[in-house]
Order: sequence, then C-alpha cells, then structure tokens
Amino acid sequence: MNGKATTTRTRLDRGRSALGPALELVHTGRAPTRAVLTAELGVTRATAGAVAAELEALGLIRVDSNPGAAAGSQGRPSHRLAVDEKGPVALAAQVHADGFRAALIGLGGTVVATVPGKVTVSADPAQVLGAVVDAGAALLRESGRRCVGAGLAVPSAVAEPEGTALNPLHLAWPAGAPVREIFADRIRDAGVEGPAFTGNDVNLAALAEHRHGAGRGARDLLCVATGHRGVGGALVLDGRLHTGSSGLALEVGHLTVNPEGGPCHCGGRGCLDVETDPLAFLTVAGRAPGPEVSLLQQARDLLRNAPDDPGVRAAVAELIDRLGLGLAGLVNILNPDRIILGGLHRELLDADPERLRAVVADRSLWGRSGGVPILPCTLDHNSLVGAAELAWQPVLDDPLAALGGAPV
Repeated sequence: MNGKATTTRTRLDRGRSALGPALELVHTGRAPTRAVLTAELGVTRATAGAVAAELEALGLIRVDSNPGAAAGSQGRPSHRLAVDEKGPVALAAQVHADGFRAALIGLGGTVVATVPGKVTVSADPAQVLGAVVDAGAALLRESGRRCVGAGLAVPSAVAEPEGTALNPLHLAWPAGAPVREIFADRIRDAGVEGPAFTGNDVNLAALAEHRHGAGRGARDLLCVATGHRGVGGALVLDGRLHTGSSGLALEVGHLTVNPEGGPCHCGGRGCLDVETDPLAFLTVAGRAPGPEVSLLQQARDLLRNAPDDPGVRAAVAELIDRLGLGLAGLVNILNPDRIILGGLHRELLDADPERLRAVVADRSLWGRSGGVPILPCTLDHNSLVGAAELAWQPVLDDPLAALGGAPV
C-alpha cells in the first residue's frame, strides 16, 4: 500500500472511531461548529469533515453549507453543526402515581411530541405499560419518524441486571415487578423498532439535566426531586449515573429528617419521602387534597396563587428546613459540586432560596467552606428526556452499528 493510501486508510479508521464521540458532542451542544469538533476530537480538519459528513448522511446532524464567523471573530469561518430536527426519535414513557406520559424525543433532548394519560394506575403493570406504549406508538405513527428505541421512567428503584421495580411504593404494583421485560414485550408487540430500557425516574431526570440542562458541566452532580408522590435522588459522577452495585443507590427519600415525623412506606418515620413531598406541603399548609388534579399540581397552584397565606408561608418554611437538613447530610457524605432540585423542591427553592441555602450551609461542613451551588432543574419533562437518553445511548456509542450506513 502506498503512502497516500495509508494516510487515507488512517483517516477513515479514525473517522469511524470518532463517529460516536462526535455525535455526543453535537448532541450535548458542546460542538456547535466543525472547528470546535476538530479541536474536541483532536483530529485533522479533513477527518472532522468526513465524520460530520457521515453523521449527516445517517440523518443525525445538519452541517451548514455556508460557513460563517461571528462578528469580530478571528480565523477561518467554520461550518455550524446542529442535530437534524427531522431525524430519528426515541420513544420515551413515564409512569407516575397519577397516570403516565409518552413522548418522542430527538437528539439534543428535543421533545418532538408528547401526550399525557390520566389513568388509574392499576395493580397490573402490564395493563398500565400497555396503555403507555399504545400512546407512544400512536405518536410514532403520526410522526412518520424512524425510532431508535424506547425508554421507560418509573417511580421505583430498578434492580440491575434484572430490570425489576424493587419498591414501587407509590404505585399499586407488586415489589419486584419485571417492568423492563414487560415494557420490552409491549414495545415489540406494538412494532416499535429498537431496544427497550427502563430506569428510575429521578436517575433519568439527573442524566437529562446533566447533558442538556441545569447540571451541564458539573463533575459530581446531586439531584433531589419530589414529583407526584415521594422523594428521589440521583448522583452523576464524571458524566455517568452512579447506581451502585445493583442499581439501588441514592434512595435519598428514606433519609430521616424528622425523628418525630409521620410513618413512611419504608417502615421508618420522618423520612424525606413523607416530610417534603406534595402531600406533606398540603398537610402543613392546612389544605385537604382533592381528587381533581394531581397532588403535585395542587401544591404548585397553592404556592403560586397564595404565597402570602400564613399557612402556605409556614409550609414553605417547614419543608425547606426539612429538605435543607437532608441535603446537608448528603453534601457531607457525597461532596457534590452542584445540587439541582426538581418537582416541588424546585418551587420551594424559588420561594425562598436564601433560607434553603442557609440551612444547608449551616448543617454542612462543606457548606461552611464556601457553599455548594443549589439550582433548579431547567428541563420540562426531564425524566422523559432521560428515558430517551437510554435509548439514544447505543447510537451515541456506535452510530454505524446502531443505524447502519456507508462507512466514513
């Protein structure tokens, strides 16, 4: 083989190995131009160009045909890169205590279409998952888009490698329900292409926020959130979810923050799960929950519409103190460089950010030495976006293997 052929072969090999890293850079917004892509990958301009062209040929990204430079910038103009807004999608689904939501999620965490389902979550997970998959498959048919796979978020720790819902405390499902197997079967029965994945809803919210939202750029990210019922937590270390030896790490909802508090579903008393969720907020505020809308929506509406009500102010203060105590303990153990809060906890942070930060700083050794940034989650439907990330991961790892196509 002559020297020119050898050089060409080397560039091709590097291009193939760079496809996944290049796609992830565009997917997470870290490579807005081909020049940045070249620098981030550490390859030549020719290799970066070939990689971008192949990803465009696969229908994953768009390369601006007219390179331009920002006003006042120096050097050669560079082609801009963006995810293809008409490209493939992942089917994402979330089940919670008040029903479910299905969505189609494109690269970049873009929500292409979504539909809520207000159902009574029965004790039969197959029935519920059948309904959510049917809703997602209908969205997919309407869109006419290619599907790379499906992801499901559930309000339970998901044991690995079995894929079972270990403790769906706020659903009527039996402990150990094989949710991944059921979901995969329903996906296959619906004719949806690609593999199926399942994860804990807060874990997936943290993953989405780390890649596309308030957690972007954090090295050690702690996420704590309360949704329709209960409290969950997640930790992202060096860009990867920390799920422990069997997928059960960061069950922060069962930290005791009020030893004299109410009984928890786990058997303890005064856990975050029952002391700082929407039902707790309504109870402390002196409001009886109604059946019309979800507890989360009732708590949000009360907080937004009656912020000066004495009962609401008392509930905000009491829940912030309890939440701050729990966060301080987590900071002492985990030493994260950022905390993000979701669900009602995001609303509590917005209501009195200084109080929450002061409680955490006062109770935390690390807080006294400078404080840990506490920020609200920024993505709508972050658990759905995170569920889609599971389905997108094989494509991010190896686009050619996942989608097929001509070699670079």
